[in-house]
Amino acid sequence: MASNSRSERLDIRISPSAKRLLQDAADARHKTLSEFVLDTAISAAEKTLADRRLWQLNAEQWSEFMAKLDAPPRRHPRLEKLLQEPSVFDLE
Repeated sequence: MASNSRSERLDIRISPSAKRLLQDAADARHKTLSEFVLDTAISAAEKTLADRRLWQLNAEQWSEFMAKLDAPPRRHPRLEKLLQEPSVFDLE
């Protein structure tokens, strides 16, 4: 988590059975209910977003990735033609 400053609130409504379950889990970890819910939610969020920040390749995939980075760029004749045309901003 980027900052330890706790200035924001998050309010949720849950059923009594869900609260008991969360409280039991928090007690098992020797944490308050708020600490347990926050830690668990942050962990789930990090796992959910991990593919946006970190990706892993095996040796074969890494070699293929590096080969594609090192390869000369492919020609795109239509794109080359487009870039040679005057921009609408250049026309008077």
